[in-house]
Amino acid sequence: MNILEEYKSVNKQKNIEFRYYYRLINKKFNGVTAYGIEVERKDYIGSKNVNLEREKIDVISPEKEDVEKMLVKIWNNQLSPIHLVDVLGAYVDDNVCKFNI
Repeated sequence: MNILEEYKSVNKQKNIEFRYYYRLINKKFNGVTAYGIEVERKDYIGSKNVNLEREKIDVISPEKEDVEKMLVKIWNNQLSPIHLVDVLGAYVDDNVCKFNI
C-alpha cells in the first residue's frame, strides 16, 4: 500500500482534540493499479493520544480521479472511519466491474 495524498482535519470539543486523516492509497490488484481510501482518527487530551480508529478500503476503483473525488467528499463531510464501509460500500460494489475480473 502506498499513500498518494493526505488531507487533514482537526476539531476540538472541550478538552479533546480530534485529528482526522483522509488518505488516497494504491496497490496492485490482479496486475492493475487499484486505488482506495484510508480514514484515521486520533483523539488527544493535551499531548496524549487516548484513542485511535482506522479503516480502509484498499480496492475501490482502477480510476484514480473517481477515488480522488470521493476522498475530497468524505474529507469535506468529515466522515468517521467507523462509517467508511457503510458509506462507500455500494459505490465499491458498483465499480468492481471496472477491474475486468
